[in-house]
Amino acid sequence: MLSYRHAFHAGNHADVLKHTVVVQLLRYLGLKDKAYWYIDTHAGAGVYSLKEGYATKTAEFETGIAKLWEQKDLPAALAEYVEEVGALNPDGQLRYYPGSPYLAWRLMRDQDRMRLFELHSTEIDVLRHNFRDAGRRAMLFGADGFDGIKALLPPPPRRALVLVDPSFEDKRDYTRTLTCVEESLKRFATGTYAVWYPQVTRQESQRFPEQLKQLQPTNWLHLTLTVSHPPSDGFGLYGSGMFILNPPYTLAATMKETLPYLVDKLGQDETAQFKIESRAD
Repeated sequence: MLSYRHAFHAGNHADVLKHTVVVQLLRYLGLKDKAYWYIDTHAGAGVYSLKEGYATKTAEFETGIAKLWEQKDLPAALAEYVEEVGALNPDGQLRYYPGSPYLAWRLMRDQDRMRLFELHSTEIDVLRHNFRDAGRRAMLFGADGFDGIKALLPPPPRRALVLVDPSFEDKRDYTRTLTCVEESLKRFATGTYAVWYPQVTRQESQRFPEQLKQLQPTNWLHLTLTVSHPPSDGFGLYGSGMFILNPPYTLAATMKETLPYLVDKLGQDETAQFKIESRAD
């Protein structure tokens, strides 16, 4: 929905899961010299202030990144993620939070390319400002990412991470995400696709993971982080999931080390838990 502003939720527990995974996926792609593309269907503003504006109204970052910020015993994947957040906060004070595009920009090399979509008119203006010095390596589109990525696949280097992460405030986003991934796989079957989704009481959310599994019966990884019991009023986010198609073979083991720590630090009640499911060729 065009009224959605991610700044309200920046740095929350769902962002911690999503961005920890994104950092690992990009670091893996960077192990080979060959170029890759990073494509984001719903890029947002790229960088968010945690001390002013929308983020201060809900302070959701206090349920996420703030609980990890000064921890000294972070598992390796979380340490790498927090290090990237720290690059935006060199004085050690948690003032800014990076969205997925900023994390990707930090990890890209000269040969890599970024393609970002954002339909919200205000968000795309902020995104363009934040990436005003990006040069040829980044292209930004004020367009619908669900449709826009069709023209980009397959990317010239035949290596890419495609992040599909709409807000899902509009229930049609579930169907549109499934269609987007299905059509993308037909164009570029070997790409890595990472789909973020919310754990909410909406029926569409409950059945979404099983629908994703049907798109590619083999070679996927499903991760969830549940931080609390579903709200009694039926509203609100109580966890989130990441579904990765064609994941790196190392990611499952990495997240087996990471997710128990997140449950311990970010869990809000006794129902906090994680889940890891996978299917390999």
